[in-house]
Parts: sequence; structure tokens; C-alpha cells
Amino acid sequence: MRVEARERRIAVNGLTLRVREWQSDGSAIVLAHGLASNSRIWDDVASRLADRHHVVALDQRGHGLSDRPTDGFTFDRMVGDLAALIETLGLDRPTLVGHSWGGNVVLAFAAAYPERVRGLVLVDGGFIELSALPGRTWDQVRVDMAPPDLTHLTFDEFLERARGGDASQYWSPTVEATYRTSFKDGPDGRIRPSLQREDHLEILHALWEQRPSELFPKVTVQTLLVPARRPDATGRAAEMAPVRERLVANAAAALPNGRLLWMEHTVHDIPLQRPAELAEAIESIASGQ
Repeated sequence: MRVEARERRIAVNGLTLRVREWQSDGSAIVLAHGLASNSRIWDDVASRLADRHHVVALDQRGHGLSDRPTDGFTFDRMVGDLAALIETLGLDRPTLVGHSWGGNVVLAFAAAYPERVRGLVLVDGGFIELSALPGRTWDQVRVDMAPPDLTHLTFDEFLERARGGDASQYWSPTVEATYRTSFKDGPDGRIRPSLQREDHLEILHALWEQRPSELFPKVTVQTLLVPARRPDATGRAAEMAPVRERLVANAAAALPNGRLLWMEHTVHDIPLQRPAELAEAIESIASGQ
């Protein structure tokens, strides 16, 4: 029988976080989204796991429908939120799954609290080490990776633009729900990002300062790396492809119990484009295969 998502508001560390929960018997899985995203990106993955697992997806602080914090976005804060959420929900050694920046968050958690984690799945993230980019400085990263200004668009205009990009290959109600939760309607009819620009840049700076390569040896649980790869990449993505390959290879070699699964012909948003394959990969870690 299909398990339906339940919306909850959970108080942690002085914030209220929006949580989507698929509650059933079986071991727990916690899903952490990436930068400027939200929990809805996991809907199609979670629904495939919910008949065997207790699945929880959260809007991280400052994202989606969760509160904006006054104490920042350091990895210590993010890990603290995750620890408090797991304790509040009474989850026993969940499998942690993180996408993009969320992968770096769950990696930091597993390095700090290896005894509290059953396994780890890093979905096109966790290996992101911005300071390892050849010849890059923080000032360059701050400019190159700053969020685009979309506030001149209405929601319909934004969705039309999104449908014309990579998402046209896999458009679904989940894709639209994810976009709608990442933005709000402004009083002038134009969209506003749920994650404020200055918060986005603060998170980028935390990523710049984090050294995942120093955390990998501390992660003792079974870990699956699931990076995306596309042979038709152009521009900046094509330029960065060799660097990504090197970072992924280094992560796979440094993780004591690491495995690697490339998602071929896939864009960064693997949970939206390849939910069935990703759910199967997560299941392999959650069930200890």
C-alpha cells in the first residue's frame, strides 16, 4: 500500500524546520537537499523507499518553508540541526542521503558522529571542495557561483524558462513542486528566492572553507558516491568535468568503505531525473547490501 507524505513542523535549535515524512516500518532514511533547493526534490525517490523504510526529508535552515536563522549557515550549524532533528524524531542510526551541498552536510555529520549513522549516500555532492579548484580564489568563486537574479520574472515566465532547459527531459509534478517551493511570489507579481542571496553566499563561503578530503578518512560507515556524468556537457560544465572526475576519484579512494556509482547521461539534479535508479542505490546502503 502506498505510503503518503505527511507535512510536519519540527522545532530544532530555535528554528522551525519543515519536514516531509513517509512513516512506515523499517530502518530510517534522512534526505538532505542541496543549496537553494528544498525537500520536495526527494518526493519521487522517497515514495519508492517508503514501503520499506521510515523516510524523512527536511527543508534545511533558510530554505523552502523552514525558518531563516539568525546564527548563520556554518557546517557546525547544519550538522547541529540534523542531529537535533534525528533526536527529536527518535530515529535510530538512519541512513543519511545528501544531494550536492547536502552531501557535504551529511558527510560532515558522519565524520563527527559515525556511531549515529547506518550508512551514507552522497548524490553528486559530498566531494565538493571549492578550494581545490585549480587557480581559483574565494573572490572568483563568489562571483562565478553567485545565484542568478531571477526577480524580474513572474512564476509562469520562470517555469517556461525551466521547461526549455535540461528539465524538459524529465518534467513532472515533482519538478514543478520543487521549483515552486524554491521561490515565493513577491508583492509585485515577480518571484523571490526562498533562500536569500546573502545566505546563499554565506553557504558558498562555508563550502569554500570546508575540506571534505580531510573528512573522508573519518567516515567509517558504508558510503556510496553517486555522481552525475554527461558526455554532452558544454561550456563551464565541460571545463569542470576533469576536475570533477579527479575529486570523485579521490573521494572514492579515501573513503574507508566507499563505493562509486556513476549516473551516466544525467544532470546534476539526479533525484528528479533518475528517481528509480537513485532509490535502488539508496536501498542498497539502507539494507546493508
